[in-house]
Amino acid sequence: MKILVATSNQGKAQEFRELLPKEAQVVTLGDVGIAAPDEPSNTFAENAAAKARAGALASGLWTLADDSGLCVDALGGLPGVSSARYAPTDAERRTKLLAILIRTPEGRRRAHFQCALALSSPDGQRLFRAEGRVDGTIAGAPRGANGFGYDPLFVPEEEPEKTLAELETARKNELSHRGRAVRRMLPLIEKLLRDGDLTA
Repeated sequence: MKILVATSNQGKAQEFRELLPKEAQVVTLGDVGIAAPDEPSNTFAENAAAKARAGALASGLWTLADDSGLCVDALGGLPGVSSARYAPTDAERRTKLLAILIRTPEGRRRAHFQCALALSSPDGQRLFRAEGRVDGTIAGAPRGANGFGYDPLFVPEEEPEKTLAELETARKNELSHRGRAVRRMLPLIEKLLRDGDLTA
């Protein structure tokens, strides 16, 4: 069964392919020729819902969308919902964040990744939600290549010697905000794959 993951970010699409059941045929916005939906809200949950509905209505497919970001305590929760728009590229986003935090001591570099997940029926009328979070700190410099975005800067509480990008894929997906959100929604996704539909 095809499930549209409403993203054009190939790193995020790969994570979904790893996290979802093998029976799910994951397609992305690029695969179905749809432009990236707007993110009209200042909350992760409402942005995820808007993207899921827009993707579903445009494609006629069950659509999974997430809105996620890095929230740094010392910055009042920024970059937050603006994480992907903080600077033009992943590398520039990391550089900008480190520059802002350059005088922030290690003990005040607390942060968390937040993920809001939404699954929309093809007609956009039924919406199912889940959330995931991972707490940690911001490293002094990027480390690791197994990740994207802010992963090379984020040290999760459960692995205090490694950034997310230094972890093996299975461990990274176990700890990540996106992995936790998907696991909370997995019973619904498995039912959808088995029955071909979900009731609200």
